[in-house]
Amino acid sequence: MKNKLMHVFKRPTAVALTFFSLFSMAMVPNALAQERNSILVVAGPRTPESLDQEYPPTEATHESKRNIYERLLAYAPKEMDGVQTENFDKLVGALAESWEVSDDMTSIVFHLRDGVKSPAGNTMTADDVMWSFERGWNKNANFRWYMGQILGIQNYNDAFEKIDDMTVKVTVPKTSPLIERIWVNNDLGILDAEAVKQHVTEDDPWASSWLSTHSASFAPYQVTKFRSGQEVVYEANPNYYRGAPRLEKVIFREMPTSANRLAALQAGAVDVAEWLSPRELTMLEKNPQLKIWQVFGNYIQRVEMNNTTPPFDNPKVRQALNYLVPREDILKAVYYGKARQTKSPISEIYPSYTDEYFKYEQDVEKAKQLLKEAGQESGFKTQLGYRTGDQIEEEIAVILKTAFARANVDLELVKLPASTLVEKYSTGTIPMYFYRDMAIVPDAAYVANLWLNSASLINYPKFKSEEVDQLINEALSSTDEAKRDAGMKRVQQIVMDQAPWIFLMNPGYQLATRANVAGFSWYTPNSNSWYDFYKE
Repeated sequence: MKNKLMHVFKRPTAVALTFFSLFSMAMVPNALAQERNSILVVAGPRTPESLDQEYPPTEATHESKRNIYERLLAYAPKEMDGVQTENFDKLVGALAESWEVSDDMTSIVFHLRDGVKSPAGNTMTADDVMWSFERGWNKNANFRWYMGQILGIQNYNDAFEKIDDMTVKVTVPKTSPLIERIWVNNDLGILDAEAVKQHVTEDDPWASSWLSTHSASFAPYQVTKFRSGQEVVYEANPNYYRGAPRLEKVIFREMPTSANRLAALQAGAVDVAEWLSPRELTMLEKNPQLKIWQVFGNYIQRVEMNNTTPPFDNPKVRQALNYLVPREDILKAVYYGKARQTKSPISEIYPSYTDEYFKYEQDVEKAKQLLKEAGQESGFKTQLGYRTGDQIEEEIAVILKTAFARANVDLELVKLPASTLVEKYSTGTIPMYFYRDMAIVPDAAYVANLWLNSASLINYPKFKSEEVDQLINEALSSTDEAKRDAGMKRVQQIVMDQAPWIFLMNPGYQLATRANVAGFSWYTPNSNSWYDFYKE
């Protein structure tokens, strides 16, 4: 038979050509199917503003960080309602294979995992970790804030030490109950220093320009194409220490309009559509070609006010606006019941959360009385900023404009590109703005420190309470869990009374995919981890 087949292929007869054509046609669809199953096409509202992990955290940057940076530690996985989530009670090694914490919780020693390689083929050593630490410290942004504000580190040389080629030690000046858990944080990835240093210049000693549009780490993916406002291409790291990803390529396409993302998903042009509106998700739930994944996580969506800018420097004004919010109407008209009211500054799934101090049921007359007491009886005019392409924020903004008008508060609605809005609220140049965020570390003191400590980089409303600062700082250096819990309850009481924000919703996290997409997982940054995804 072998000889006959060879004979047929040698002779260019019609029979031979027909056989060859049929053979090729049988093979090509199979190859195409395999290729399709190794590529995931995602539609999202915006590309990351930057790929540098020192850039201010946003939803878009959190997702890129989740996939292109790997951290020293992680939480063990667990399954809840068919979805892989994190077990907050169990830490596991990631780039650090093992670690030890001193009895007084003032130092941690990381023993790095052998044989970890970047997409460039470089092997991780303690030099990569130390350079990542040094860069983060000198950039004076995210890393330095976590080290200084959470761990209390004031001097780099006193804190960070290379023990040998595979061992690094971090020493903090006082006891810290977060000395382990902080290293799970999405902003604390380890760079491939050898790759990054190729792009260092005299004017840019930390390769910030290059890292804003490129990646170099030991993560499951690297970015091979970055076109801001258009597309990001993630390609698998074949050397990834947990095994090569099942998806060889993830193509993220910016589609600012939710309706366009929905149409692309329905047409099969994309496999995943992020941030569809609750109305759209409700409409898709019965479509057998699609799948809706839903979890209630740690999001808190609110309107933040600049607490140092009149009239928001008066807590009675801030309280009044909270009393004007028609939360039940927002739940029904905007969220279709897919959200919960936010009743505390602490994420509802985290320890020490309480809603006992929430008092802001809609009460227009009470709001008017508070405005009168604040000297604003005739009302005032202000601006409310929201992101271009965010349908939910726009719908809530319209509802708030109508609701606030009942007390003569005139809202000018300002639609801005996400990067512009971030720039405005981070520099204090817009009085009110929508803000949706999550605290990555499941600890009430961490959450409070992140948003409410007057020293925090992302306390954009500039809320300040000496008692709150003191309680937070005490909890950051205490291992007395009963005392920490009591302190965090008191923080919630003060904050709910002072109302630095307009408390809105926990919107949960939902994702729409084609029916053949599997592996959805949920992490505290509410960012998709493409390593977990695959196609059936």
